[in-house]
Amino acid sequence: MTKTLFLLLSILVLLTSCSFNKKIIKLEGNSQGTTYHITYLCENGIDYKKEIDSLLATIDGSMSTWIPTSIISRINNNEKNVVVDDYFKTVFNKSKEVSQKTDGNFDITVGPLVNSLGFGPSTKKTLNTSQIDSLLELVDYKLVFLKGNKIIKEKPAIKIDFNAIAQGYSVDIIANFLEEKGINNYLVELGGELRAKGKKENDEWKVGIDQPTEEESEGRQLEAIINLNNKALATSGNYRKFYIEGNQKLSHIINPKTGYPAKHNLLSTTVIADDGITADAYATAFMVMGLQKSIAFLEKNKSLKLEVYFIYDEKGKWKTYASESLKKQIKQLN
Repeated sequence: MTKTLFLLLSILVLLTSCSFNKKIIKLEGNSQGTTYHITYLCENGIDYKKEIDSLLATIDGSMSTWIPTSIISRINNNEKNVVVDDYFKTVFNKSKEVSQKTDGNFDITVGPLVNSLGFGPSTKKTLNTSQIDSLLELVDYKLVFLKGNKIIKEKPAIKIDFNAIAQGYSVDIIANFLEEKGINNYLVELGGELRAKGKKENDEWKVGIDQPTEEESEGRQLEAIINLNNKALATSGNYRKFYIEGNQKLSHIINPKTGYPAKHNLLSTTVIADDGITADAYATAFMVMGLQKSIAFLEKNKSLKLEVYFIYDEKGKWKTYASESLKKQIKQLN
């Protein structure tokens, strides 16, 4: 998600010796406007950084709005006969599914608003209410369709934005690649989105959730530590990527129903799911929905098997909400 532009998690990878007679490989690099860190155990000790970088470049070539020649940019610019790849199809179909589930609180057609408000590749504009209302006419996931290998837009000015879901999907792609290589003990992190399988040493992987502070520093304080076992985790927040306009702090998370940045007492949402694409999308949706609507949604949609950890503001103090099934896996630090 545009969560691509800020890290919300501190990874606690405390590997000090080999286990299971396997070699420990640690990779790191830059992709999608952020960084990645990957740790895995394998018998042959092969470094797959080159292959992983190639995968990430291919994903960018499909779904990055920052690359003018990408598939998504060409669709947004209304080029003719643009054929989408399997990456694009998967993310598009998942996006539509989450949009339907959340009654449009997650919507990939927020592109015109994201760009106009200065969170995309376009220059920020100062918009009045009537201009926001005009852009809102372009925001409706029901106005875009996948027909065969092509995207159909009912209005040419519609622009698609996958930033709220692409990083979670990218984590899945890397995890699947590692499993195809016979690697079953790994932790993959990209831009704060994670997916873990197996164990490190004789213990589960542990990840830290940041306190929702605006300062960018190496000494961030952790709010909690969560055991992550064969799951994916994504965090979304409104406290790192924003700008100040007048007396208002405007977040990068756009409410597709109002056209304005989401604003309520929910500071960050952490979602644990079976895969990164699901965790990423719902983490953003919950930031739009707010605390009470998100809790009600979870109660109504237990079949999704989502686990959540919310940090919210109550009269100037941080409070937390955690799924009952997650509480045993959490070590609260504050």
